[in-house]
Amino acid sequence: MYRVLLVDDEEDVREGLVVEVDWEALDLRIVGLAENGREALEMAERVEPDIVVTDISMPFMNGLELAQRLRKRNPLVKVVILTGYDEFDYARQAISLSVDEYLLKPFSAGHLTELLTRLRAQMAAEVAEREDVQQLREHYHTSLPLLQADLMATLLHRQKSSTYIHSKAKQCGLDLTGKRYGVSVLTLHMEGDMQKEKPEGAFNNEPLQRHNQTTSEEADQHQSEIFVPGSSLRQSEDAELKRFAALNIAAEVWAEHGAGHAFMHQETIVLLYVDRTGGTDGAKRQQKALENVMRSINHYLRIPATVGSGQIVDTLADVNHAYEDALLALDYRLVPGTDSIIYIADVERQTAGKLRFDELKQQTLTRCLKAGTQAELEEALAIIFREITVEHGRSDIQLYLIEVLTTVWKAAQASGEEMEDIFGAGFQLYADLFRLPGLTEAQKKVREVCLLVQHRIASGRQHVYKDIVEQALVFTKEHFADPDLSIQKVCGHLHISSGYFCGIFKKEVQLTFLQYLMQIRMEAARELLRSTELKSFQIAEQVGFAEPNYFSFCFKKHIGVSPKEYRKQASQAASEGSIR
Repeated sequence: MYRVLLVDDEEDVREGLVVEVDWEALDLRIVGLAENGREALEMAERVEPDIVVTDISMPFMNGLELAQRLRKRNPLVKVVILTGYDEFDYARQAISLSVDEYLLKPFSAGHLTELLTRLRAQMAAEVAEREDVQQLREHYHTSLPLLQADLMATLLHRQKSSTYIHSKAKQCGLDLTGKRYGVSVLTLHMEGDMQKEKPEGAFNNEPLQRHNQTTSEEADQHQSEIFVPGSSLRQSEDAELKRFAALNIAAEVWAEHGAGHAFMHQETIVLLYVDRTGGTDGAKRQQKALENVMRSINHYLRIPATVGSGQIVDTLADVNHAYEDALLALDYRLVPGTDSIIYIADVERQTAGKLRFDELKQQTLTRCLKAGTQAELEEALAIIFREITVEHGRSDIQLYLIEVLTTVWKAAQASGEEMEDIFGAGFQLYADLFRLPGLTEAQKKVREVCLLVQHRIASGRQHVYKDIVEQALVFTKEHFADPDLSIQKVCGHLHISSGYFCGIFKKEVQLTFLQYLMQIRMEAARELLRSTELKSFQIAEQVGFAEPNYFSFCFKKHIGVSPKEYRKQASQAASEGSIR
């Protein structure tokens, strides 16, 4: 249901519009009634209308100026101008500027209903255009390569649940269904880079000697089926073109082996291995595919290359760990005598069930500390502690818990809290952890630290809210006489966004900022009327109104009487000894 703001300086017109039109039947709801343009502009900030129906001739701000200001704040708002015959040409010019429809006075409820029906249909058509399935589908398919690349980057750098990844992969047209997964990273060594990156003789581009390699006959048959780049590529200085050629070769070989997906990422070729059958020979199948990729690139491009390959993992959620291992393996290309394919298991000791305080756990813990409930924090800690088993050594567990505490420390600092203020000067968080006798005591210590930090952050955030609002109140009281004082000006002074400010201000003060500002101005006006002989226009200027007539209008609306009548009443009360 669309929201409508009605604006007219004649009360009978406003009431007639409310009563005579079946707004509900039009799927419209009146959210505000304003008597003039200025009041409507202020009201629009609170009620956020979709349609504004306004008279063109009004005091303080006419309908066209209102329309222009509304459009500046919200380009999507629809504006309907109500105008008389003598203003017709003026109103018609506005159509090309900022007005969607106009209606000539006098008009019937039927005329307005017809106009609103047309405008409502136009708005529905605009929404339908945005939702057009065929058009969206065409745009979607055009964007698929970018979406796929984005998903792959997420897979390598972020730890997401397998359910999330499979869902996104299906939307992108990728099949990532498998029993286990592996990641290998291939980098080309362009001419000029070889001496910098690796000592002479370190590259081994002879046929690979690892077990289960393909026979030379199989390789020749395979190579004859692959697209051969032009010989000029070998002399080309275009590194991107060479990488693209290598990617084409790698992707074709990878596909022929049914090994998964190959894609470019950060000037390297990433080979995502998807073991769809499972079993004990998955690593061998990956190795065979890698060897054929390297053989084909060497045969066709004659460009030295190295592959780093990580451990095979059980779930998509752990692919980022496999990628990290592959990069670690690739770093060993600088060691003389290493092969063109470097497996992390060959160069580093890998322990089963390695403890990893990964990005997902860090993000979850940080979120719970900053904005979660105690129950959510307890659940996050339960998941963190569940990773620890009797198979892990004491040093591995200590390092794991240190990473947890470091995340807690960073969360506290990011929220403006100092650990010394929470635990006292001279505290030794890590040393205390090492002195604990067992895992149960260590987990209890970590939990206590997390709960204290969470409570301190929550208390500090509430203090920040109050401090921001207090600064806003002080600034408003000091500058309420400025006729240009606005939410934007206050937020600029506080260096915060208007959306954030409006939310916390109303929560703390129980009034919107504009309501509070009007309250301050009216109270100041009442005091000046009671205690001075200033004229109404002088008081209007002193309390932030550029137009004396608008001041009188607002005063009467909020106080109930005109400034002149209020001064008279105050004078009479003073003479009777009961000043209000």
